[in-house]
Amino acid sequence: MYQIKNFFDNDDVKVIDSLGAFSVIEYQRDLSVMPENAMIAYYSSQMNVRKRQVVCDIQKSNVTVQAGAMHWMVGDVKATTGVKGVGDLFSKAVRGSVTGESAIKPEYTGSGTLVLEPTYKHILLLDVADWNGSVVLDDGLFLACESSLKHKAVMRSNLSSAVAGGEGLFNLGIQGSGVLCLESPCPREELVEITLDHDVLKVDGNFAIAWSGSLEFTVERSGKSLVGSAASGEGLVNVYRGTGKVLLAPVR
Repeated sequence: MYQIKNFFDNDDVKVIDSLGAFSVIEYQRDLSVMPENAMIAYYSSQMNVRKRQVVCDIQKSNVTVQAGAMHWMVGDVKATTGVKGVGDLFSKAVRGSVTGESAIKPEYTGSGTLVLEPTYKHILLLDVADWNGSVVLDDGLFLACESSLKHKAVMRSNLSSAVAGGEGLFNLGIQGSGVLCLESPCPREELVEITLDHDVLKVDGNFAIAWSGSLEFTVERSGKSLVGSAASGEGLVNVYRGTGKVLLAPVR
């Protein structure tokens, strides 16, 4: 048995979201400051620049975490590599090399509590079932997920345009049933959610942070010809085609 005091019951700590095995806490003020930093800390809190942490209840579900994200854990919590053999290790190494994610993401099992490193980024909790069981992520956003979810490298539909657009050829795809935890540059309140029904979304820039795996993702010219693209001043755009959802950040 264990008890945790002055954490959830601290009046400076607020639970701002909870889903599945994950809870997101936010520190309302930064009290560990020196006088010369007090003004910056005060105005930072007023502008929603606050430290946040993800708390994982391992008893509800095993969780897979980005390498190096663990802060502390208590209780019967065991860390494993999540590797299920030589073939699995090879596939994870290949996927990590093409997506830029860590090849081995530790998996935590047991019945205790795991707390991840504090961050100033905004934490998003997504139920992958709401994305028809498959969601694709922009680079560097993955933080943690329930271990029931599967990871795979998702390749873009056209190689030449991905290279020309300066975007990566592969993205990290998450499939299955469970909750996914992302580090977002924008709060959920500012994200634009677009639902497509056999339609097309074109975005000038890398503003989509997540999209349904059912969508076809390409990089194309904004106009029908090189001359038209040059005249519009847009050049290449990211195109999401089909049926599914896209989360757009207003700024990056």
